[in-house]
Amino acid sequence: QVQLVESGGGLVQPGGSVRLSCAASGSIRSINVMGWYRQAPGKQRELVANINRDGSANYGDVVKGRFTISRDNAKNTIDLQMNSLDLEDTAVYSCTAKLVRLTTGAMIANLWGQGTQVTVSP
Repeated sequence: QVQLVESGGGLVQPGGSVRLSCAASGSIRSINVMGWYRQAPGKQRELVANINRDGSANYGDVVKGRFTISRDNAKNTIDLQMNSLDLEDTAVYSCTAKLVRLTTGAMIANLWGQGTQVTVSP
């Protein structure tokens, strides 16, 4: 079974920082893209950041300059360093990956983790 497991998150004050991690496990041949999306109550899910195997990254406009995504290909993990958090960053953050199974060679285009809550509050 292939899965994504997130960690980190929690309650943080405005202006503070949080680091999220996501680890892919199971029978994996390769991972193309890994990333983070978030969804706040009553809002559409939006891209936070994603990162390709070569380390090139894309960021959602609302987080540019504040968040940094990084990746460890050897460990099949990504981290999201979130700085200068504000109230609008409160959301459930979910990890996603596009990967290829080791045993079958089949691609999973959108594997999702269970999500982790980040709450920014005074």
